[in-house]
Amino acid sequence: MVSTAEKYGWAVVFALLVTFAIPWFLWGDSRMALGLPVWLWWHIGWMVLASAAFWTFANRAWGIGITDTDGTTTGDHA
Repeated sequence: MVSTAEKYGWAVVFALLVTFAIPWFLWGDSRMALGLPVWLWWHIGWMVLASAAFWTFANRAWGIGITDTDGTTTGDHA
C-alpha cells in the first residue's frame, strides 16, 4: 500500500519529468560535447532518468488510483 505522501510525491516526479522532457532552455544553443549537440545529450540522459523513474514506480506504486486498499478494482467494471 502506498501512503498519501508517496502518491503526491509520484505526481510531482511525473510532473517534473514531463516539464523538463523538452530542453527548451537549450533551444538555439550550438554547444557540442563529444561530437553531439548538448541538447541531444540532455535528451539521452533524460530518457535514462525517465526509464529509471518508471521502473521504480512500477515496482513500488503500480496501481495508484486503480486499486483500493483491499486490492479490489475501482469503478463499475467488477
